[in-house]
Amino acid sequence: MAEIIRHPKALAVNPLKSSAPAGAALAFLGINRSMPIFHGSQGCTAFAKVFFVRHFREPVPLQTTAMDQVATVMNADGNVVQALATVCGKSKPALVGLATTALAETQGTDIRRLVHEFRAKHPQFDHIPVAAVNTPDFAGCLETGYASAVKGIIEATVPDTAGSGLVGKRKKQVNLLLGAHLTPGDVEAIKEWVELFGLRPLAVPDLADSLDGHLIAEDFVPVTLGGTTISELATLGEAVATIVVGRSLKGAADLLAERTGVPDHRFDGLIGLDACDRFTATLAEIAGIAVPEKLERHRAQLQDAMVDTHFMTGLRRVAIAADPDLLLQLSELFAGMGSEIVSAVSPIKAASLAGVAAGQVHVGDLEDLENLARSAHAELLVSNSHAAATAARLGVPLLRAGMPQYDLVGGFCKTWVGYRGTRQVLFDLANLVLQHHDSITPHHSRYKQPAPSAPQTAAAGGH
Repeated sequence: MAEIIRHPKALAVNPLKSSAPAGAALAFLGINRSMPIFHGSQGCTAFAKVFFVRHFREPVPLQTTAMDQVATVMNADGNVVQALATVCGKSKPALVGLATTALAETQGTDIRRLVHEFRAKHPQFDHIPVAAVNTPDFAGCLETGYASAVKGIIEATVPDTAGSGLVGKRKKQVNLLLGAHLTPGDVEAIKEWVELFGLRPLAVPDLADSLDGHLIAEDFVPVTLGGTTISELATLGEAVATIVVGRSLKGAADLLAERTGVPDHRFDGLIGLDACDRFTATLAEIAGIAVPEKLERHRAQLQDAMVDTHFMTGLRRVAIAADPDLLLQLSELFAGMGSEIVSAVSPIKAASLAGVAAGQVHVGDLEDLENLARSAHAELLVSNSHAAATAARLGVPLLRAGMPQYDLVGGFCKTWVGYRGTRQVLFDLANLVLQHHDSITPHHSRYKQPAPSAPQTAAAGGH
């Protein structure tokens, strides 16, 4: 088990953490015709909107209750009720996702009470579910906000059918609860993986259908276009099985199992040969058929890639900074390929960090990553685009993973999971190592400082 170390710093320097409300909004964006609302100031929402637009390079629907100075000091309850009424009346969403921010949480807002007030004042919108979640910026990170939103979506839309005998009514349906560490490309690959066994995947949320980057005929859509529909969410209790990817979704998975009675299978991630084999075996068991030859071929291709790239990955000193689920998944991949995780940094403390394939996991920021990587002589950094400057200062390559990726076109939809996804990651990693193998010169790298020059001696004659 990894030792978890918290850095007692008064502030974050070069922050690694992305806000919990942004994570909640990401989950809501995977539901068809949804509208995320932040209960906070306009700046909170503007920041998250820019964050998503730079990462996905797509317009993102996001609204705010627009707390100003007076509402912050006196009372902002009316802002919430009015915002819900305005959004439901004008945008006509299928789901409203209401997430708090640090400002609202500091004020002490009871977000669920305000939803009840909205229902009482505007009964004409009773048909529109509202998923209200507490996601203060000062607690948790993008991953925790996302997990809270997934749980809130289940609370608001999935009926309690446990014990009703509906489990397995839809003999081909498999529910997929997918964590924040999975890209739209990952979600699409997982769905195709399930379909190879003749099963029908129902992803919650489905970012592959809403944020995969595709042109549409409409000039403007005020709500999310694509994603899991509300009608499909109501059928989760009729599936034959649920597959959960990501430890952060434990609360949501427990709630879904309690409400529906559908048996579930849980995975930390789907990168690497062992994880892919276990997932494939699970699908074969659910479907009751043999593994398709196509997957056997993909597995053989991954094995060949592992042989081809182990010269570049073996004994490679790697430093990783990411949210807990992604950190756990990536550490298992690198450890499985013979690399050594010399520094691992997470923005928050989570139970899953104990499983990271490293001696220690530091709860901190990108400054901590830089200091740890320098002292451990890391040869490769793995983190989001905010670590690019860190990698440049250290003179080592950066493998971009996680959010945001604003300096890499297509990074948002890269496929990491599955036999083919893992194979491509190994190729990308090997190419990074090869491209930088001879380029780390003394004036580029902090690890190779020139020896101090000898002190000047006094010239003869006493001068």
